[in-house]
Amino acid sequence: MVIKDIFEETYSALLLNKTRSGLTVLGIVIGIGSVIAMVSIGQGATGTIQSSIESLGSNLIIVMPGIQRGVGYQVSSGRGSAQTMNLADAQAIAENVSLVKAIAPELSGRYQVTAKGTNTNTQVVGTTADYLEIRNVQMDEGAFISGQNQESLSKVAVLGPSVRDDLFGENATNVIGGKIRIKGIEFKVIGITQSKGGGGFGSQDDIMYVPLSAAQRFLAGRDYLTSINIEAVDQQSMSAAQDEISALLLTRHKISDPTLADFQIMNRLILLPALLQSPRQ
Repeated sequence: MVIKDIFEETYSALLLNKTRSGLTVLGIVIGIGSVIAMVSIGQGATGTIQSSIESLGSNLIIVMPGIQRGVGYQVSSGRGSAQTMNLADAQAIAENVSLVKAIAPELSGRYQVTAKGTNTNTQVVGTTADYLEIRNVQMDEGAFISGQNQESLSKVAVLGPSVRDDLFGENATNVIGGKIRIKGIEFKVIGITQSKGGGGFGSQDDIMYVPLSAAQRFLAGRDYLTSINIEAVDQQSMSAAQDEISALLLTRHKISDPTLADFQIMNRLILLPALLQSPRQ
């Protein structure tokens, strides 16, 4: 009887205060809906960031320039200013770090590129054949840079779809074999990459690739590297591989104090938490 009385009193109270009861129910529904929406948005953002990182490459480790210091280490040119990484460093990593599956040295920079009266300013990446696998680049047509292209200093180029559209027209066909000029030097188009789209890392379609040797000889005129792209054998080995790479480069560069390293190393395990915690625009 007590339970029956409670229900009767509750029902009577609800009938006597219909407006208040309706607003209470509405508040509960809105509150629950808001929580569900926020959780869904958060999960969606996390998924987008994870997808962006996966598109950059699996088990990816990137070695980049560190601080260039002057005499006595008292003068610094700023982070990323060092020009001490070279192809020999990349080769040493490939030969001495057992946890490395593949490696692709890189020399990149922005250049004005022209073709058939059109032009665009884009990122030009000089690299080697393994970049295709390490950075998860897929070909839409044609071929990527080969080992032979690297060895013979071939003046060939692989275009991202945005670069193709800017130079030859949107979704242009018969681009393979076409000619473009970078710094007035003619390159032959041998391939077009599949679209990856934009995102927090910038558009990965607005980019083009040339052999590293050609970039060093004809574009930069220097033999340093702007980064070394490395694929670890598996995700569990990434931290250990990074430690081995750091120790090797410190030895090669004759640096005894790790805090004075002229390079910096990042991997996707470090990059993901940083992106998740960063404020959204």
